Amino acid sequence: MTHPIHFVGAGPGDPELITVKGQRLLNEADIIVYTGSLVPEALLEDVSAEIHNSAGLNLEEVLEILITGWQENKKIVRLHTGDPAIYGAINEQIATLVKKDIPFQVIPGVSSATATAAALSTELTLPDISQTVIITRRAGRTPVPEKESLSLLASHQATMLILLSISMIDDVVEDLYEGGYPANTPVAVVEKVSWPEERHIRGTLADISGKVKEAGIRKTAIIAVGEVLAQCPPPTLSKLYDKTFTHEYRQGKTE
Repeated sequence: MTHPIHFVGAGPGDPELITVKGQRLLNEADIIVYTGSLVPEALLEDVSAEIHNSAGLNLEEVLEILITGWQENKKIVRLHTGDPAIYGAINEQIATLVKKDIPFQVIPGVSSATATAAALSTELTLPDISQTVIITRRAGRTPVPEKESLSLLASHQATMLILLSISMIDDVVEDLYEGGYPANTPVAVVEKVSWPEERHIRGTLADISGKVKEAGIRKTAIIAVGEVLAQCPPPTLSKLYDKTFTHEYRQGKTE
């Protein structure tokens, strides 16, 4: 019986932020193909598998390693950064596996988006502020659908986490203005989240571009936008733990 190929989320950078299941699969693997540009080397220090860095490989070369290993009944892990479902480029790999009737499983990982919220000690959804989180990117070498332009998404005034766009910070700011965010909207940039060299920059839409340039941040950073980033007590508290709020597990107390 052959083993399924496992697509595993490595997490955002801290080697301890991989899931228990993901770590077990790495330890059991015979072959690991990993994204060398962003997956921390510490994750692979103690594994006994044959290791391939996909940074210099094209899709066909990656698939050849995966399929040949599977045909040899090897345990294979395709290790992606963050969570494979978010800008993970797994669909084109999965499409070939489905076509060839090769079994696979996807193991989720900690996304850099949620790691950014943790780094900023921020809840992305706050009552009366934002109950929606938009994870997106600005169009660059990789286009985005016109209906998902940054300015159109910004019109919702929801919490936004903008990935893969820090090199276009001036354009990002212009799009957010066009979408309706006011100049005093809180903005934070987190570079290399969860890595030892992680850096935070906080500001507003009016000054964040200058701060990013002054810090020399050009890649591997997430731009967080929205009123949830305001460093003050929330205007409305969650009802979940309100002593007057009744739910399935607790009877609310009357004043």
